[in-house]
Amino acid sequence: MIALAIILTVVLTAIAALHAYWGFGGVWPGSDAADCARRTGGFRGARSMPGPAACFAVAAALAIAALIPIFLTRQLGMLALLAGVGVALVFLGRGVAGFTPAWRRLTPEQPFATLDVRYYSPVCLAIGAGFVALILGEFLS
Repeated sequence: MIALAIILTVVLTAIAALHAYWGFGGVWPGSDAADCARRTGGFRGARSMPGPAACFAVAAALAIAALIPIFLTRQLGMLALLAGVGVALVFLGRGVAGFTPAWRRLTPEQPFATLDVRYYSPVCLAIGAGFVALILGEFLS
């Protein structure tokens, strides 16, 4: 379980760092803000990235989520368990949403729509499943 906790922490920290990079005005993996918005957000008509406050808020939430696997492996009680369940539900929900017609209508821009089905949603499902496995392994064993 320690290896899974480390993997989840590293992946979430990397994703948090990417959101912080966008908060500072970075445009990778795009060539400019509009291209980055089409690749990473996909909302209809998006021509710029969200503002710094939104990017930093998501980065902070992801950074906090990155700590939860460590707390879970230390069996720090009900708060860690509830936080882990919450993170699992958020990532599983986002992962499932990416395959629904409603999400596709909300985020039709290419290449996001394709990248979402191929990578973003499956990664969210994997993160959510990782949290479920960690919770089951640590608290129900």
